[in-house]
Amino acid sequence: MTWDNRGVPELPEVEALGRFLDQRIAGRDVERCELAAIAALKTFDPPLTALVGRTALGCNRRGKYLCFDLDGLWLVLHLARGGWVRWRDALPAERARPGRGPLALRMGFGPTVAELAAGEGQRDRSRDGASRPGTPGFDVTEMGTEKRLALWVVEHPDQVEGVATLGVEPLDPAFDLDRLGALLGASPGTIKTVLASQSVIAGIGNAYSDEILHAARLSPFKPARNLDADEVARLHAAMVEILGAAMARAVGQGAAELKGDKKRSMRVHGRTGEPCPACGDVVREVSFATKSLQYCATCQTGGKPLADRRLSRLLK
Repeated sequence: MTWDNRGVPELPEVEALGRFLDQRIAGRDVERCELAAIAALKTFDPPLTALVGRTALGCNRRGKYLCFDLDGLWLVLHLARGGWVRWRDALPAERARPGRGPLALRMGFGPTVAELAAGEGQRDRSRDGASRPGTPGFDVTEMGTEKRLALWVVEHPDQVEGVATLGVEPLDPAFDLDRLGALLGASPGTIKTVLASQSVIAGIGNAYSDEILHAARLSPFKPARNLDADEVARLHAAMVEILGAAMARAVGQGAAELKGDKKRSMRVHGRTGEPCPACGDVVREVSFATKSLQYCATCQTGGKPLADRRLSRLLK
């Protein structure tokens, strides 16, 4: 099985993670903001230290970005392929420092007004200013050698180019058949490319595009502008069904459970060599330089296997 165990977070997982964090940080002052991966921070003015002392007003999702509203400034986070956020009810006392480990950022938060009124949340400080154990917060980590996780400190999320150029939200009620048909008709690429292009449709990546195309019974390499009305309708219905079901499963789960749930829910993505759950044929794979897609030939390509691009290059 070729599952990418880094579990690339997409719309359902990032939405659920954003809601999970929003519930825990809203109303708390930032006490700690410690960068451990220097290359991850893409801005320098305002500095990361400008977030300390600000009140967290909430956290929301834009595409695959997490946007933290910190009372006049925003911390924007893109988890890329190997990133994740681990919530801790009690952070370690030691400060996060640059190194070779997976830790990219550590953020700690003070007590809420309600906790202070109840006499909770009073904590001692260590000599270097970091809270002693007991400070709640989160660690942002990135596994693997492909370091693409990114952080920005900005006055508004739209100052991050990737956020400003996001396409339509696929679960927005306004995203109807006509809108999808227009986007497909204007694209020179394949359906797979359109689904995973963040400037066209926000939040869908490699995994859910595989699942959507399987449910819609469409080849990933079919030119987007060649879909007929029935195929557009099937694709739209599959997007709503697959993403809606994933959202329903994900929202309300703890951050630690989200990746495992995504992996278990996949029907074809990451399941090369296993039986297709719809027809029983074997799930096949097309490999690229850094990733792969999975599909069922019987369900999606009229029984014709697609050429494996990586293998084709080796045979030339």
